[in-house]
Amino acid sequence: MEIKILPFEQLTAPKLYELLQLRAEVFIVEQNCVYQDIDGKDFKALHVLGYENNTLVAYTRIFNRGDYFEEASIGRVLTHSQYRKFGYGKVIMQSSIDYLENQFKVDTIEISAQQYLDKFYTELGFNKTGEGYLEDNIPHIKMIKSK
Repeated sequence: MEIKILPFEQLTAPKLYELLQLRAEVFIVEQNCVYQDIDGKDFKALHVLGYENNTLVAYTRIFNRGDYFEEASIGRVLTHSQYRKFGYGKVIMQSSIDYLENQFKVDTIEISAQQYLDKFYTELGFNKTGEGYLEDNIPHIKMIKSK
């Protein structure tokens, strides 16, 4: 999988369209969750795009500390349903973690994880903190990865 990491200003109209289309496909249609995906935070994010044969198959958006949470963070983590069996979720997450640690020099990364993905994030070094909560009617848990 080829990884591209771009600030909002470098997203071409077709790239922005494909990432918004994939986010809607996974988070709104597949998870049957009506929520405001276009939340104004994309402008501050770096967009981590995973391509297989010129098709966007995995995505995250990452934030430096203070741009979303107090700590650096990763959100909108997704893999296209047809490509999940290839482990691209871990690849896109590890690329996101590496970028935050190496480029932004952060020691701590915070995520708001869907609870059913607890094992996935734990395997990447994240630990649960606090109690679970509902976000957009889906059970979530705050997780932290510290060096």
